[in-house]
Amino acid sequence: MDGLIIGLDLCDAYTRICCHDREKSWSIPTVICKKKDEEAWYIGEEAYAYTLVGEGIIVDKLIKMVRKDGTATLGGTKYEGLDLLKLFLKKIIKLPMEEFFCEEIKELVITMQKVDTKLMDALMYCADSLGIEREKVHIISHTESFVYYVLSQKKEVWGNQVGVFDLSEDSFHYHELKVQRGLRKMMVIAEHEALEESFNLDILDTPSGGKLADKILSSCADRLLQKKLFSSVFLTGKGFERHDWAKDSMKVLCSRKKVYMEPELFARGAAFKGMDYLQDNTAYPFICICDGHLHSTVSLRVLHKERESQLVVAAAGDNWYEAKSSVDLIVDKQDYVEFMVTPMDPKQKRLVKIPLEGFPNRPDRTTRLGISFGFLDEKTMAVVLKDKGFGELFPATDTVIRQEVMI
Repeated sequence: MDGLIIGLDLCDAYTRICCHDREKSWSIPTVICKKKDEEAWYIGEEAYAYTLVGEGIIVDKLIKMVRKDGTATLGGTKYEGLDLLKLFLKKIIKLPMEEFFCEEIKELVITMQKVDTKLMDALMYCADSLGIEREKVHIISHTESFVYYVLSQKKEVWGNQVGVFDLSEDSFHYHELKVQRGLRKMMVIAEHEALEESFNLDILDTPSGGKLADKILSSCADRLLQKKLFSSVFLTGKGFERHDWAKDSMKVLCSRKKVYMEPELFARGAAFKGMDYLQDNTAYPFICICDGHLHSTVSLRVLHKERESQLVVAAAGDNWYEAKSSVDLIVDKQDYVEFMVTPMDPKQKRLVKIPLEGFPNRPDRTTRLGISFGFLDEKTMAVVLKDKGFGELFPATDTVIRQEVMI
């Protein structure tokens, strides 16, 4: 059997996992438990069950623990949050592999509400320890997963704007997508908002609490959807596993647009993205501007064959974590490097200069400059400039400039 393409929605409360072109999916509480006096580990509902009868010690909020370099002591042994997350991921990834009798993972796309360098590095470390090659592992935001899920549907679903309400145990989020068709390439712009009207899902267990939640959702829908033309609205998250509490809200939502319930929306969107990584030509020929992607294009002014041009080192729509590049240039009649930062509105483009302070003073065209580019997040570029000299006449020095540039 061919390898699996896995989409994994990793959150502090629940983790959802599914595979491309497979109906079965899993929703597991993001908790791990170690049985007392044993080296046996359990996750999800099993972890709760052993803890409830006093046979295990449970740890939750694994994502938050990793972000804070936290630890947990179980049975007298201290465990790093990163190691607990690795154990959790190992067990949850086994579920589809055992279900579908498959030992190979072709692509693993992990999607999260908020992505940052520290957590991405931690997840790559976990993949290494689980024997999954790094080039097969990708980490994207919920907003990007939403984009790939929606654009995998029929055009009538996304012809106009599309919204999604994500109601989970500890947060309430709204995502919105619109497609812009230009002369060159289709552009998809997706935005995300954390709603202040968040509420604990426990209130849904009482009639009065359900009415309050219904009123909150109705108010949010009125504010966010008014005066816009929507093709569809999606509802996802544990709060929408039942919707008997949302009678008035549903009337508002269904009044002018189609409403879909999709509990695994983000995990399935990640799986669609994983499938696309394996294609020679993408099935999604668009520029995607959303959380986790660059909103500006960065280029260098260079002279090639006596003609001046802009060398693009990072383009708007690139995934910032994967947007790494390097280039060698010969310095000619200038003691600085100049970047052009061009946001979506080209009228706001600007020049950024980095002086070559501390570099050896050499004749023109006798300094080879190595420039490396990377990103700390979607708004911060890290640039490293190195003196590579010029052959035996002008040996390289240890001169290095490191600078962060806001884009």
